[in-house]
Amino acid sequence: MNVTSAADAPELPARRSGRNYRLLTAAAIITGLGTHGALIAAAFAVLQSGGDGGDVGLVAAARATPLVLFLLIGGAIADRLPRHRVMVAANALNCVSQAVFAWLVLAGDPELWQMMLLTALCGTGQAFFNPAAEGMLMSSVDREQASRAFALFRMAMQGATIGGAALGGAMIAAMDPGWVLAVDAAAFAVAGVLRAFLDVGHIPAREPGGGLLSDLRDGWREFIGRPWLWSIVAQFSVVVAAVAAAESVYGPLVARDELGGPRPWGFALAAFGAGTLGGALLMTRWKPRRMLLVGTLCVFPLALPSAALAVPLQVVGLCLVMFVSGVCIEVFGVAWMTTLHQEIPEAKLSRVSAYDWFGSVAMMPLATALAGPVEMLVGRSQALWGCAALIVLVTGAVLFVPEVRRLTRAPATTAAAGAVAPREPVSADPEGAVGRLG
Repeated sequence: MNVTSAADAPELPARRSGRNYRLLTAAAIITGLGTHGALIAAAFAVLQSGGDGGDVGLVAAARATPLVLFLLIGGAIADRLPRHRVMVAANALNCVSQAVFAWLVLAGDPELWQMMLLTALCGTGQAFFNPAAEGMLMSSVDREQASRAFALFRMAMQGATIGGAALGGAMIAAMDPGWVLAVDAAAFAVAGVLRAFLDVGHIPAREPGGGLLSDLRDGWREFIGRPWLWSIVAQFSVVVAAVAAAESVYGPLVARDELGGPRPWGFALAAFGAGTLGGALLMTRWKPRRMLLVGTLCVFPLALPSAALAVPLQVVGLCLVMFVSGVCIEVFGVAWMTTLHQEIPEAKLSRVSAYDWFGSVAMMPLATALAGPVEMLVGRSQALWGCAALIVLVTGAVLFVPEVRRLTRAPATTAAAGAVAPREPVSADPEGAVGRLG
């Protein structure tokens, strides 16, 4: 395992760090406002054009498939090229694809293959954007302030989720979904301009030698050498697939058939966003010592929305369940980002992040594509209960990995040094006791 000493780790001056952090946060808010409404709009654009649940699943799968195909390449490129350029190029692709999608929807009934192609292009942009963005954010904060910085960033981003989901649902109820897609295209354009001004001068130039395959192998060794990392990524390959099937396919259908249309589903997604905002606010002050244990315990409530849709609960109950799951996933998210920042060398952040993203979304295209056929085979309610059961099962399994239970936050003296390298070995509670939430 390669270990970078604190003295060797690049330090980002406070002025430059603050500027990058503000630009990244502002851009994330803008894209968050557009994207979360657009996700609702895409589903209802399919239904408006005469599609059914299977068609909604195919369009969702078309967006997710390029994530699986291109994430690893995107991570290697983001560690090789200036990360902000990769982010801007990805935003440009997303802007164009969403603008064309909006035009087709507003001009008339789009064909299913057209919607699948355009959402696939948008997914391709995300495949290159996500590893670059995560690496850029992590390299823009020091270890001492990392947990609070990540929580504040996610709180701002999730605040945009509240507005984006609620606004998207309201706009779709009042006008054509194409206008929501047009807003998303404009948001990507503005965010891309902001990200063009990011400063990457603090990131050392990559040494010559080694190609793309070499970078991928290096990232794989970094990934597979940490049981806590690959086990949680494997867990989330199932969790994300189950959540995607429930919320991207079954959620809009339940809203249409049981809740009265898109507006209640927009409110439910906004409640989830409010929960993530509350979870991020909590994590600005709470620094659990055993980060991964607390985070993993908070994954169990992600089964609640699937169960609520299976019943189904009416709008108030569904919103409450979505709020609780939002709080819990944000606790996990901040704990996870803090762990990666603490344990992974800066030069490999994007590659490791790519393996993280790849594993997490690997099963999502299959899950969304099969959601419609599974509904026809066993019924919607049974399919949703199955999603909830899978989340509980795999989350319980990952608690058997010792590093997940024992990995702890680095001491303050280590954090003050500003190192971004992994500690070796993983620290554990000396008494071996299992911590608990609360």
